[in-house]
Amino acid sequence: MDISLVRQIVSFAGALLILVAYTGQQMNWMDARKPGYNILNAVGSAILAYIAFRPFQIGFVVLEVSWAVISVYALFRPRRQE
Repeated sequence: MDISLVRQIVSFAGALLILVAYTGQQMNWMDARKPGYNILNAVGSAILAYIAFRPFQIGFVVLEVSWAVISVYALFRPRRQE
C-alpha cells in the first residue's frame, strides 16, 4: 500500500487537531462548549474523513464524518443562557 508523504502529513495534522482539542478539554485548558474546541474537532475530523475515502474504509469514514457533523452542529446550535 503506497500512501504519499503528503497524505501522511495531512492525516497527522488532522489527528493532531483532534488530540489538541481532547487534551485541552481533559486538562481544563479548553471548554468543550466554546467554539475553539469544536473548530479543532470539526477541521481535524473533516481532514481525516477526506483521507478515509481513498482507499475507502467504511468504519473510518463513518466515524470521521459523524465526528465532523456533530462538531459543526455544536458550533452552530443555539446557546442557552447559563
